[in-house]
Amino acid sequence: MSRTRRSFPADFKARIVLELLTGAASPAELCRKHNVKPQLLAHWKAAVLDRLPSVFEADEHGEVERQRIADLEQLVGRQAYELEILKKASRLLTGPPSRNGRSS
Repeated sequence: MSRTRRSFPADFKARIVLELLTGAASPAELCRKHNVKPQLLAHWKAAVLDRLPSVFEADEHGEVERQRIADLEQLVGRQAYELEILKKASRLLTGPPSRNGRSS
């Protein structure tokens, strides 16, 4: 008889590991309470600890990206303004429109 593999949602795993890291419960208590094996709990804890530095890197990387977006938005605004000026200058330099509404 084969056993089906259980799947746990991410928020459940995070809650259990947080209880473990804060010392709210011992690993044995958590395993009994939630019916998980100690190896699985250890795996979840290791995954959290391995990825923990990336939480702070994301903030630094996000700030760089936000600044880049702001710079690009400024550039687009400047180019749109320049384009309007060039369109107006083009109309002034080509002279009055011909009788059919087209310039020559």
